[in-house]
Amino acid sequence: MQKRTHKIYAPGEYNYSLSAGFTPFLVSYIHADPAPHPALLVTPGGGYCFVAPSEAEPVALEFYNSGYNAFVLTYTVNPLCLEPLLLQPLNDLSRAVRYIRKDAAEFHIDPEKLAVCGFSAGGHLSASLCVHWQDVEDPSPKYAGISNRPNAALLSYPVITSGEHAHRGSFDALLGREPDPGMLHYMSLETQVTDKAPPCFLWQTAEDDAVPVENSYLFAGACKAAGVPFAHHVFTSGQHGLALANDAWLRNDHGDTYTLAPITALRDKLKAGGIEAAPADALDGFFAPPGEPDPEYQKKLRRDCEIARVWPELAKAWLSAQLDI
Repeated sequence: MQKRTHKIYAPGEYNYSLSAGFTPFLVSYIHADPAPHPALLVTPGGGYCFVAPSEAEPVALEFYNSGYNAFVLTYTVNPLCLEPLLLQPLNDLSRAVRYIRKDAAEFHIDPEKLAVCGFSAGGHLSASLCVHWQDVEDPSPKYAGISNRPNAALLSYPVITSGEHAHRGSFDALLGREPDPGMLHYMSLETQVTDKAPPCFLWQTAEDDAVPVENSYLFAGACKAAGVPFAHHVFTSGQHGLALANDAWLRNDHGDTYTLAPITALRDKLKAGGIEAAPADALDGFFAPPGEPDPEYQKKLRRDCEIARVWPELAKAWLSAQLDI
């Protein structure tokens, strides 16, 4: 396996006021053989406040081991909720798709078989590109004529709606606590689906107490109304953020934690006194070791994982049909 890091922006192209020196990047997991593979681009969740390691490298490796050349995007986030992200994460993902397609030969991928795979707020990000891809222009002439439309999307317990069933924290980080009503509607994705969206696979648990399951139902219903091919799986039980729901996840073993780079950069700036609006220890909780697990809670998690861990096989079978693999 060839694993590499790729900056997706050239110097001077990226500007988010609270990036603290961080620049969005891809990590690629590429098979050595030159035959073109299908591609999967992973956008982990984290409420638009961080990029969750549990939904990053483990997912990329799961699909790599099934023949995909895989990528993980570490995108712009807003953990302090001081400066709304607005369209920056969407611009990051759009650029990442174009970046991969531009260098399809180098990455040994078929540019017409590229799927995005988003979790929670990363699911909102992936779904945003699915419905708004035509709106996202790239200012760099290097990417002129290169499509940013995914060929398919896997949406895992996605944030979708800004309405009654919204995950408010995600929208606070994305749009601010007093968002523009037009932007709030634009980013309530069940209102934005047209027949130009790619096929979508959704899964969630009925008892998700962070992002209500109605989010998935709303998007699936919008896909049906617009004539977009979709699959929708709802599992009986399980908490939010199950990711692969495997033994490594239960052990908090999430592989390489490079997706914490935006938080690390911002924490270092806080400790250096570079941000007056937040205390120096505001982000320390992101790096605290997990506490001792409750045995009864662990039993429930194991039962839940037995149900939810089947989603990757369902998704791979569905993708094979959609991408003609």
